[in-house]
Amino acid sequence: MTAVKKKTMQITEDIIPLSQFKVQASKVLNHLHETGRSVVITQNGRPSAVVMTPEEFDRLREREDFVMAVEEGRSDAKSRRMIETKDLEKSMDRKFGKIK
Repeated sequence: MTAVKKKTMQITEDIIPLSQFKVQASKVLNHLHETGRSVVITQNGRPSAVVMTPEEFDRLREREDFVMAVEEGRSDAKSRRMIETKDLEKSMDRKFGKIK
């Protein structure tokens, strides 16, 4: 996983009311792709949704999956649900045969 510099939100450009989004959806989406910054849609003056590029969504999901895997590994280590490398190698050799 590579580090990605997050684009800083521009309050005056990246937070828009739902009514503006409805009228200017194409323009907002073009701006989203040009800047790489997510857009916050407000409804009745409160944040209601966030629109982001598919690439940003995929990046966030990959990061979430990675963090969850690390947390699971830490939990396994804390609970002593681990196997020694030599025991794993023996088990793999029995199951798949020795590597030459």
